[in-house]
Amino acid sequence: MESLLLTPSGSLVSLFAAAFLAATIVPLSSEAALFAVLKLHTDLYWPALLVATAGNTLGGMSSYLIGRYIGTRKPLEQLGRVQRYGAPALVLAWLPLVGDGLCIAAGWLKLNWAAVAAWQMLGRLLRYLVVAQGAML
Repeated sequence: MESLLLTPSGSLVSLFAAAFLAATIVPLSSEAALFAVLKLHTDLYWPALLVATAGNTLGGMSSYLIGRYIGTRKPLEQLGRVQRYGAPALVLAWLPLVGDGLCIAAGWLKLNWAAVAAWQMLGRLLRYLVVAQGAML
């Protein structure tokens, strides 16, 4: 019996979960998951890119919601950067450690959620395009 992870649909579900969790404080590598899916299923190039980007963006938006609705009383290190550059700063939300702070700061500042999601998605898609091209070599 073939493992669910080896099936195309199982791989995409697993990729979505890994990408979502990797955008939170869970230490996972969504890049490695995307690379593995594309090595197993080269025909899933665009679906895998879209699933990884969507999962990672939604994970980032969960951090945005934490900043928006829960917040903390101490100042956030990334708050000044996000105040200065606004939603376009979220194109760097994919960066390890810094990205979570950017997403939380954007929520804290109550930046437009659609702009935050769009800029995050752009940055995350560009990163995944680089990873996907490496997987296709």
